Amino acid sequence: MYRSLIVSLLLTTAATAQTAPDLNTRVNRIEKELRAVQRKVFPNGQPLEPEIVAPAPAPTPIAPTTSPIADLTARVDALEGQIRALTGQTEQNGFKLRQLEEQVKRLTDEAAARAAAPAPASAAEPTPVAAEPAASGGIERPSTGDAAEDGYVYGFRLWQAKQYAEAETELKRVADKYPNHRRASFAQNLLGRAYLDEGKPALAAVALYDSYKKWPQGERAGESLYWLGQALTRLEKPADACKVYAQFGDDYEATAAASLKAQVAAGRKQAKCA
Repeated sequence: MYRSLIVSLLLTTAATAQTAPDLNTRVNRIEKELRAVQRKVFPNGQPLEPEIVAPAPAPTPIAPTTSPIADLTARVDALEGQIRALTGQTEQNGFKLRQLEEQVKRLTDEAAARAAAPAPASAAEPTPVAAEPAASGGIERPSTGDAAEDGYVYGFRLWQAKQYAEAETELKRVADKYPNHRRASFAQNLLGRAYLDEGKPALAAVALYDSYKKWPQGERAGESLYWLGQALTRLEKPADACKVYAQFGDDYEATAAASLKAQVAAGRKQAKCA
């Protein structure tokens, strides 16, 4: 009888010793997966840490309430739950982005169809486009040595003067020619606003979506989503506008200026978002 008891204890100890390394391996693997998912969901923010609290000690000193194996099991369960939550958030963000891409593709097709309509013939010869366009309509072009900055400021002045066609040409040139300059985000956003002010909401929607998609960390990315919502509202697509405002909430609500958040709130009310 004593021999059987000893053999049983030895087998139990061996199984426990084998389970602990297995669980440690699972924990290490899951922690690596969690960090990878966090980097995908929060590329520029603070990652979420799993809320794992060590079990409180038992009030009586008779025996511990949990074993090392139970503690490891709790860690594994918590980490797996955290990964499921983050993976779900990643899939949801991807779905929203695909919806926006589909909406903008429809708008792009509509804008292309309108642009394909034949324009009235003109007897005048077209003027060759210079590499750096000359000043237009008395608007002064700055010359500071920073071509992207000068181009944006010039486009801004043209927009202020309501010379929308000239402003659009200049702003598009800046965004296309200097995509890595901080003013690229400004220029693309203002290009969309110029189209909107000129009464071309379909072209505005395409330009503003490009501003958000190409420069998501740009200084005008959040503002571009607001104006994209405005363009969609003018196109009588309030449901799409509400999706854009929701995307703003996901991406920029925490860091946006109070004035921009107030504009988005007014836009949501205008579109009758839920």
